[in-house]
Amino acid sequence: MPEHKIFSMPFARVYPMYVQKAERKNRSRAEVDEIICWLTGYSQDELQAQVDQENDFRTFFAQAPDFNPDSELIKGVVCGVRVEDVEDPLMQKIRYLDKLIDELAKGKVMEKILRE
Repeated sequence: MPEHKIFSMPFARVYPMYVQKAERKNRSRAEVDEIICWLTGYSQDELQAQVDQENDFRTFFAQAPDFNPDSELIKGVVCGVRVEDVEDPLMQKIRYLDKLIDELAKGKVMEKILRE
């Protein structure tokens, strides 16, 4: 089975779309970054380095310093697919991130998004 195209897509190409989606709903780039850092364990500087280096999603998640174990608490549907049922571990991480950004854009408070 061929690999999904998103795996080799540069994270830097999708990151601005996450920010735009949040900003359209009066949320901020800082909140997007906080979510990404919470999920992956990247610091703000490390996140910016990933964007600057234009690493693909595979590398972005492979180099994540400390993928949050609370990510298992992320439940729901993204693009018609339940994130908790995604079998491919990399695709599931991508879907987790998509779900968190969706929750931000829908107005959820950060404490709930970050499963606190």
